Amino acid sequence: MRKYFGTDGIRRIANTELSPELVYRVAKSGAYVLSKHTDKTPTILIGRDTRLSGTLIESAMVAGFLSYGANVKLLGVMPTPAVAYLTRKLQADASVVISASHNTFEFNGIKYFSNKGMKIPDELEEEIEETMDSGKLDQLTAVKDKIGVSEVRTDLLDEYVYFFRKNFDDNIEKYNNPNFKVAIDTANGATFKVVEMIFKLLKINHVIINNNPNGININENCGSTHLESLKEYVIKNKMSLGIAYDGDGDRCLAVDEKGEEIDGDKILAILANYLKQKGKLSKDTIVATVMSNLGLNKYAEANKLKLIQTKVGDRYVLEEMLKNGYNLGGEQSGHVILLDYNPTGDGILTSLMLIQAILESGKKASELGNIVQKYPQVLINAKVDSNKKYDYEKNPEIKTAIEKLEQEFSGNGRVLIRPSGTEPLVRVMIEGKDTKLIEEKAKKLADLIEEKCK
Repeated sequence: MRKYFGTDGIRRIANTELSPELVYRVAKSGAYVLSKHTDKTPTILIGRDTRLSGTLIESAMVAGFLSYGANVKLLGVMPTPAVAYLTRKLQADASVVISASHNTFEFNGIKYFSNKGMKIPDELEEEIEETMDSGKLDQLTAVKDKIGVSEVRTDLLDEYVYFFRKNFDDNIEKYNNPNFKVAIDTANGATFKVVEMIFKLLKINHVIINNNPNGININENCGSTHLESLKEYVIKNKMSLGIAYDGDGDRCLAVDEKGEEIDGDKILAILANYLKQKGKLSKDTIVATVMSNLGLNKYAEANKLKLIQTKVGDRYVLEEMLKNGYNLGGEQSGHVILLDYNPTGDGILTSLMLIQAILESGKKASELGNIVQKYPQVLINAKVDSNKKYDYEKNPEIKTAIEKLEQEFSGNGRVLIRPSGTEPLVRVMIEGKDTKLIEEKAKKLADLIEEKCK
């Protein structure tokens, strides 16, 4: 069991649980682990979102890196995927994003990326933890002329803007329509500045909302986790499409012209269809997680596409894509990986691919969104003893109940049981055509799990 890193880096309340002292240790240990295989002075990039605590965490990270002897380039406020992209382009040894993604402002976090611009694997995070607690941090101290130096390189944001110009300028110009109007919600987060630059450059008719960060309003009733204000704006102002990013810009969800949500599953289906028509969908395959809606499975079957599902987490989606040569994958939450462009979820990239697909089709966003017929989903948490979260797998009564449910659905429903990684809960998710029925079934199964695992 890992002590510091969770499913998406380290994420805690800033300046208490995520103290400067802890951050310093994470930085120094990370620099050591990630640069063990380089024969030169390591260079590490640091980007952050708009949280109040961002510069505090950044300062502690810089101190840790410089103390080890690594050199640092400070990118300032920059989306996570921009940092990943620049890590590869500049051939840096590693990078760090200081962000708590979609969480509220009092949280902050640390995500490490390798020299390939990908989130580091579980094994490296475990090695960093071992180094942090090994007692040898004092031995990793640079002295005299070996101490690292830092430099501010906020100008590198222009390189990320050029990436979009290079890949989208010609095609968007060819199909663009001044009557196609896009509302963009930046969640008062890391995309607030760069998205304006990109959409202006591509001459897409757009309006940006929730783009006045003050350090504490990141994700506050806005962005991809709170679509209400965007839906309202799209309908009221007769927009063609609404786009919502999360706080660090690696997620994208959309809203059609009727104010209906286009979630990650629907975006994956739209992009799969678009890429397949162009002969660019590798092996006619979509990679998603076990949390994807059954409607995506049905869509894939009907369109002769292969759908592969991994455990929850975009890093596991990426692992599957790299392992078997797929180029499209993602999560229902809006993490979409387009591997031909960037090896991490990229909200702006996803939104531009979606806009391109809509413009080229000549259809409305709602028409494309309807290609996936979503099944109702019910999620109920069973409260269990934290030491018995996995006992449901061994209990014959629970196993029989799950098997019986799956037989009842016979392909038109799904049962997914998933222990929480951080809480004493077992999550019971059931999909099916009848909402009332699946609510009853989920409640009954959750009660049984609580009874047998208390």
